[in-house]
Amino acid sequence: LDRPLITVACNEDMTASDLVGRYLLDANGTRWVDGPLTVAARIGAICYLDEIVEARQDTTVVIHPLTDHRRELPLDKKGETVHAHKDFQLVISYNPGYQSLMKELKQSTKQRFVAMDFDYAPTKVEEGIVEREASIDADTAKKLVQIGKVARNLKGHGLDEGISTRLLVYAASLINQGIKPANACRMALVRPITDDADIRQTLEHAIDTIFV
Repeated sequence: LDRPLITVACNEDMTASDLVGRYLLDANGTRWVDGPLTVAARIGAICYLDEIVEARQDTTVVIHPLTDHRRELPLDKKGETVHAHKDFQLVISYNPGYQSLMKELKQSTKQRFVAMDFDYAPTKVEEGIVEREASIDADTAKKLVQIGKVARNLKGHGLDEGISTRLLVYAASLINQGIKPANACRMALVRPITDDADIRQTLEHAIDTIFV
């Protein structure tokens, strides 16, 4: 797209001012400083709000005027309305399914966006990602993806979430640094996702079977 990308990691302490801007004190008094959302709207950048459900709902409503037919951002504290650049885009992401009701995205927010579902990459693609990102051999990458699939089959049967591609890359990186594959998998793939002794035993058995 050849556009600037401005990323915001959302959290429960984030306020509307963190997004749109605020007055700050300096040597000459006070001055207005645009927040990341305002900057993106002005210059036609892509503003990416990562894990938007982590932000409070009274914070995220500030995006509503930008994401309907108005495409404008009122700066109440400054008495200005920013009309979004024609190239401005707003992208949000979150992991659905396990957030609490208090962190559910409001319907009035959801219905301002088109949506895409992202699942794990196909096996061959994921193997290629692990191999490339961790600079390991194809056979090791294949074995790690096999372990990932075992864990993902346990989702809803003792695991809240399966092993992500990110964790597979972490395990591969440890292996690449000289740690034995089975130990690397236990540290990067098993311990971070569960404390349940039975689930750990199941995953460790799969690791020992695959990395014989």
